[in-house]
Amino acid sequence: MASADAVTGAPSGPVLFAYDGSELAELGIEQAGRQLAHGRDALVVCVWQTGDVGFMPTSERHLNAAEATEVRKAAEETAAHGASLAEKAGFRSQSIAIQAAPTWKGIVEVADERQASLIVLGSHRRRGLVGHLLGSVQVPLAGG
Repeated sequence: MASADAVTGAPSGPVLFAYDGSELAELGIEQAGRQLAHGRDALVVCVWQTGDVGFMPTSERHLNAAEATEVRKAAEETAAHGASLAEKAGFRSQSIAIQAAPTWKGIVEVADERQASLIVLGSHRRRGLVGHLLGSVQVPLAGG
C-alpha cells in the first residue's frame, strides 16, 4: 500500500499508468497531467503476452505474437512512448514492460511492488471480441 508524505499528507508513491498504445490510454495520461500535481513520479507499464499481444505497438511493423523477444521489444517501445507522453504531461516518468496474464493482474502486481498511489488506465468503451482485440483491461471487482 502506498504511503503518504508526513508533512503534506499527499501520496508519496508513483502514479502508475497502464499504457497499451491506444488513443484512450494517451488521453488518460493527458487528463492525469491536468488533474494531478506536476513533478510527480510516474511509472508507465505496458503488459504483454505471447500469443495475445495485449497492446497496440507504436511502430508500424507486423508482430508475430508467438515470438516472445519481438513482442517484448515492441512492448518496451510502447511503454517508452507512454513515458514520453507522461513527461510532456508534467510527470517524472520511467517505463516498464512486463509479461503477465491476465493483463489486470500484471498491472496490480507492479502497483503493489512499486507502492503506486494511483493507477490510471483508459477505457476502450468496447465490449466483446473487438474490445479484447484492442487490449482493453477489465479488473474484476470483489464479490463480482
